[in-house]
Amino acid sequence: MNRNKQNRTLKSIIAKSQRCEGMANWWLRISAVFILCAATAALSSAQTFTLLEKFDGFSNGDNPFSGLVQGTNGDFYGTTENGGATEQGTLFKITPSGTLTTLVSLDGADGLGPLGAMIVATNGNLYGTTYSGGASDACEGGCGSIFTMTPSGAQTVLYSFCSQSDCTDGAQPFAGLLQATDGNFYGTTAAGGTNGGGIVFKMTPSGTVTTLYNFCSETNCADGETSDGTLIQATNGNFYGTTNAGGTNGDGTVFKITSTGALTTLHSFDGADGAQPYGALVQGANGTFYGTTANGGTNGDGTVFDITSGGTLTTLHSFDGTDGTNIQAGLILGTDGNFYGAAAFGGSGCTPGGCGTLFKITPAGTLTTLHFFAFNGGAYPFGRLLQATNGKFYGATINGGTGYGTVFSLAVGLGPFVETIPTSAASGARVKILGSDLTGATSVTFNGTSATFTVASPTLINATVPAGATTGPVQVTTPSGTLVSNAVFRVR
Repeated sequence: MNRNKQNRTLKSIIAKSQRCEGMANWWLRISAVFILCAATAALSSAQTFTLLEKFDGFSNGDNPFSGLVQGTNGDFYGTTENGGATEQGTLFKITPSGTLTTLVSLDGADGLGPLGAMIVATNGNLYGTTYSGGASDACEGGCGSIFTMTPSGAQTVLYSFCSQSDCTDGAQPFAGLLQATDGNFYGTTAAGGTNGGGIVFKMTPSGTVTTLYNFCSETNCADGETSDGTLIQATNGNFYGTTNAGGTNGDGTVFKITSTGALTTLHSFDGADGAQPYGALVQGANGTFYGTTANGGTNGDGTVFDITSGGTLTTLHSFDGTDGTNIQAGLILGTDGNFYGAAAFGGSGCTPGGCGTLFKITPAGTLTTLHFFAFNGGAYPFGRLLQATNGKFYGATINGGTGYGTVFSLAVGLGPFVETIPTSAASGARVKILGSDLTGATSVTFNGTSATFTVASPTLINATVPAGATTGPVQVTTPSGTLVSNAVFRVR
């Protein structure tokens, strides 16, 4: 395995970036305008950045490309693309204080090079994808896999891509999975399918994969090509996602797809309004979707946009290098109603080119830079941020630290909350409620209706959706105060 940081993924991303704007051009432009003292003065003063772990490139992994997810035990789970006992990637756990444990060293047969973040399913186990490896040798290094893992690290491969002739079942899943309200898992692949442009697929919990849509089904891939962002399920039950290529102008698309595979292209980027959207969309409280592009916009450094369910897109912010460039991971909705994200490059933390930034943006488009990465504290955050139930944000960088990547936290003054898994269920269904200090909880309510519950641990409550409950917030009363869910719980 190639141990330098110009690995296969970073090379491919840079190559795609160069299609829209030469890497050397923005690299030189950024280095010419960075003035550290001025940029530092522009930072918000109400945040605390903490470096939790530096990867060593060997036993504990190398290049943590994806974001983190919070497990039912309160710990965080993530992946590294390289490193581990076989240098083919790892699955790891890290506590909120920074104690890291390597749970699985991938060996190729079970996948290698995981790039998408894992998710926690309704059964409490983790599910994820690998970009390469698996049982098929139709792709160089393998075509990728889907796996599940218990919180303690027992891994099972559920599916290997290119199991069908000519890889009609897809290949090389870049994104993670989504567990929908029907209990099945949905995802995309970057390649394979009938036309070679990737697919949208559904997988049952037992591992049966069905292709829902083949990208590049339209002339010149007008319906999109290469979907690298995780799907989301909107409040209307449909799925929404992006492709980083294809569309009318070749700069990527935003699409909607039903659970039966009917796809609608909502928007084709044209460069001026952004290009190459990689990360997942997020739905705001107003029902509008928000996302990012890696390139394009006024300065060619990427954008933040919103788009309605009908396809009306508005560019909210065009990055200029000083506040970041090449936004790969998309946004998350914070408990304060603002969106938070990471730029893989740019900022003034190190030059030339910058080592990346963390930022906050309001729904109206006002952006505040929260942190500039400077190699020793991490460099190049490609993965999506996570807001944990303690209110802090957590993420990873693919470089920096000792040169193999880092895990960090960022506190911006937001308080603790609870999270439900799933976020939508019928009356009588069992729901997991995650939190940080749930011991001694005295009540659980679903939009004001009391529920029966059991405190399983300081980080987990098992509750039953009460009869008569309506859509609204979930609240948990504890000795230290009342905690409110970070998302509205929808009663079906």
